[in-house]
Amino acid sequence: MKFGFIKIAAAVPTVKVGDCEFNLQQIESIIAQAEGKGVEIIVFPELSLTGYSCQDLFRQHLLLDAAEESVMMLLDFTRQLDIISIIGMPVIVGDLLLNCAVVIQKGQILGIVPKTVIPNYGEFYEKRWFGSAKDIKPTEIRLAGNTVMVSPEPCLFRTCDDVLFGIEICEDLWAPVPPSNQLSLLGADLIFNLSASNDLIGKHDYLKSLISQQSARTITGYVYSGCGFGESTQDVVYGGNALIYENGKLLSEGERFSMKPQMSIMQVDVERLRAEKLARQEFKESTSTATIINCRSYTPRDFVLEREVDASPFIPKGEDMNSSCEEILNIQTFGLIKRLVHTGSKRVVIGVSGGLDSTLALLVSVRAFDQLELDRRGIIAVTMPGFGTTDLTYNNALLLMKNLGVTVREISIAKSVMLHFEDIGHDANVHDVTYENSQARERTQILMDLSNQVGGLVVGTGDLSELALGWATYNGDHMSMYGVNAGVPKTLIKYLIMNEIKQYEDDTIRNVLQSVIDTPISPELIPADEDGNIKQKTEDLVGPYELHDFFLYYFLRFGFRPLKLYVLAQKAFAGKFSDDVIKHWLQTFLRRFFNQQFKRSCLPDGPKVGSVSLSPRGDWRMPSDASNNLWLKEIENC
Repeated sequence: MKFGFIKIAAAVPTVKVGDCEFNLQQIESIIAQAEGKGVEIIVFPELSLTGYSCQDLFRQHLLLDAAEESVMMLLDFTRQLDIISIIGMPVIVGDLLLNCAVVIQKGQILGIVPKTVIPNYGEFYEKRWFGSAKDIKPTEIRLAGNTVMVSPEPCLFRTCDDVLFGIEICEDLWAPVPPSNQLSLLGADLIFNLSASNDLIGKHDYLKSLISQQSARTITGYVYSGCGFGESTQDVVYGGNALIYENGKLLSEGERFSMKPQMSIMQVDVERLRAEKLARQEFKESTSTATIINCRSYTPRDFVLEREVDASPFIPKGEDMNSSCEEILNIQTFGLIKRLVHTGSKRVVIGVSGGLDSTLALLVSVRAFDQLELDRRGIIAVTMPGFGTTDLTYNNALLLMKNLGVTVREISIAKSVMLHFEDIGHDANVHDVTYENSQARERTQILMDLSNQVGGLVVGTGDLSELALGWATYNGDHMSMYGVNAGVPKTLIKYLIMNEIKQYEDDTIRNVLQSVIDTPISPELIPADEDGNIKQKTEDLVGPYELHDFFLYYFLRFGFRPLKLYVLAQKAFAGKFSDDVIKHWLQTFLRRFFNQQFKRSCLPDGPKVGSVSLSPRGDWRMPSDASNNLWLKEIENC
């Protein structure tokens, strides 16, 4: 395992019912392929050595002996292999025959896990042949020349990289309280399920939903292998399932109803799973203990990240886009509604620049007033042109405000800022931080004073990405009475506005909103170029927001270290950003994130809309004076 990733596989071999020699050959062939692909753990279906549908043949000693002989040959086959293999077979323990998972590595049986929930309904009559793990006491047995303890108690296996995995078998998953619940509470990162669930109309979708929910509930990587072609079709058909989930998300699946052997391979991010569990108190409450079986060491291999990495983790995907955007807008809207109702305010004041952030805040304010059945003229929308305001953004702001039916105020800040420069003795030709921040603070003063004048509250426009980078003027646009965009990252805002475009029939509004989306992001604090175009582009100064939002999501959501952020970004942005560019902006992100914490320590209220938030009262509490040396040193040395 490197960077938290472990490579695992779910296999579905072709079987011949009762033919252990044939089945062994199929298993060995797949294990050899998996070993060659760098797989660290592979799981096969339930009773994969004999075939699941042997029925009363399970009472034949010849079959049971053949299964044990096959295990002996498999041990010899794996003696020089690093891969951990989990196969299914019948095992005699005392006077009982158990349906078991046998864990094998480097010519040794590491452990045996018996099935707990034995079905006895419909087409499943397992109680006719098999006992349950609940029916036995811890018993030491001899199997294929190995002395192994078989126990009803929870059992976990630890790889040499300290990854813990547990096992449950088919029906165990369908029980009201699956064994994987307890295994997860005891620290399992991965759950492997050996199964033989037959196919019926509608059952596959239900199965995937069940696995997804269990993977999410236990916060594990869940690896499911269900038997396929070759099982008896006397009464039922087995389509074959090779499924890999990570915290509820399907990562990989094989082809069902295939005559060929199937193998799903995927890298599961164990570090990501552990980060999720660290934040959940219920995973710290188990008082039970488990037997821990240590796996053998293996030869390290060069790491190559093979799984896809979402380059825009904040952006809803596919069919979820519209509904997700609507839900986010509703969260923002009803957050503002509650604040208006609580304060008794029937007016809000908002600065509208013609940029993305202020446009979204204005649209949210309009939604809130419409919900409250308040006159939109109670929204005091103020455009405050300054030294860097361009005709494009100025006209967009005016058109949008007028066509939305809000109260329009235009207050130029040029005169008051020039007087302020005189007061403090600043040369207006020096376009430094004083030049820029004086404009931002003047605008905030105007908004605050107007809110007092009209008895309303100031709606803030700053977004999550700006908060992460500290890209706001302290006590300027940093401050408001309610920040509706506080939980919304920059990369998401254009999609929310695109969602609103669909809500309006007025072509002028639709065209203005599209123009806002297409306009380069800028604070417009530096005069435009000779052609009147925006000269000060934010992403030229602080870097691409798609990179910063990528870093922000994985840094906050999972606590990933800089080197892992770098590796993930290399994969996600391959062909778009060079390694040097990624490294440069990652260093910028880390510097600014630490250095600008003081601004986040005194943020106004604002609604959380996703899993990442920087509110100092909730999700992110950090000393303003914390050193970033540890983080910068790691990325500088990569």
